[in-house]
Amino acid sequence: MKQNNWFDPFFILENLSAEEKLIQKNVRDFSNNVLRPIVVNDNRNHNFNKGLYREFGKLGILGSTVKNHGGAGASSVAYGLIAYEIEKIDSSYRSSISVQSSLVIHPINSFGSETQKDKYLPDLISGNKIGCFGLTESQGGSDPSNMKTHAKKDGDDWIINGSKMWITNGSIADVAVIWAHTDEGIRGFIVDTKTKGFVANKIENKFSLRASITSELFFDNIRVSKDSVLPGVIGLKGPLSCLTQARYGISWGVIGAAESCLEELLEYTQTRILFDRSLDENQAIQIRLADMQRRIVTSSLLSYRLGQLKDLEQMNPTQVSLAKWNNVRMALDVARDCRDMLGGSGISAEYVPIRHMLNLESVVTYEGTETIHQLAVGRSLTGKSAF
Repeated sequence: MKQNNWFDPFFILENLSAEEKLIQKNVRDFSNNVLRPIVVNDNRNHNFNKGLYREFGKLGILGSTVKNHGGAGASSVAYGLIAYEIEKIDSSYRSSISVQSSLVIHPINSFGSETQKDKYLPDLISGNKIGCFGLTESQGGSDPSNMKTHAKKDGDDWIINGSKMWITNGSIADVAVIWAHTDEGIRGFIVDTKTKGFVANKIENKFSLRASITSELFFDNIRVSKDSVLPGVIGLKGPLSCLTQARYGISWGVIGAAESCLEELLEYTQTRILFDRSLDENQAIQIRLADMQRRIVTSSLLSYRLGQLKDLEQMNPTQVSLAKWNNVRMALDVARDCRDMLGGSGISAEYVPIRHMLNLESVVTYEGTETIHQLAVGRSLTGKSAF
């Protein structure tokens, strides 16, 4: 095996379609040329450049699997490769794209009326408008059915009151997909963020995902028309199906973060000389490097197969829980181990593992904590819910 083929010993990349290879190349080039030069400053300054969204749109990576309204109609594997290449730079950028694609574009495309699709999807897919997804609340977390946000009918309108917490893109969004209790059950609403009574406050002082915008949202008697309701779904099935889409992308994205850490560590161990030889000549170092490769490669095979099942419409939520749980844990452990093996350099912002490690501390929690996914798999094994 050639040394430079350490990531793909089972030739996943060679079996991609021509379109998938082109998409991956284009996103990799964009990530290296546009995102890599700015990520350290964005992370340091708690900054996200809204102008990136039009660049994402031009690249065709927003709602990439949508087959109309300007979408690229790409495969699910291609979407996974997009997440992988973006998160290889930073989880913050991938998180922002995931929200736009899986949590805003997806529910409108899947549950919206044709009028809603025509109104919102072209601008969201092109990046001319930014979206956010309002489900999580401060008291809810892993139990979204415990949401307090509610909407009541008032003639032909709806009045929404409540709040949401930890909302990616919240303070920069033009459009919000808000989930609320109603007399009919949980419903989704497409809300213009300029609506009177809609307030978004940026959450400051994060140690993780610093290059993305995270916000809390408040709704004080905001009035929306009946045309704002997503007509195609009632109940938790709606938001949970969105989370399944996002978790699939996460399972790919974190592989990129882990690979980024290992690539840098490989270079470091080749050039770091201790006791008259390079670090990578030591058995202890090689064993740890090999173990990282084992975990990255098995995670890659898992996500690749999951993408194939998704394109065949055979993917189910428990499979996604298993992949999200396994791959994020893998990536976090690899990032932590790489940081340790870099010695004193491991805490420097000039090296990527500390930044990826801190980001992955959020990724292992959001879109379902590790425990929630373990219990989802446990329910599948036993037929009994322990939630």
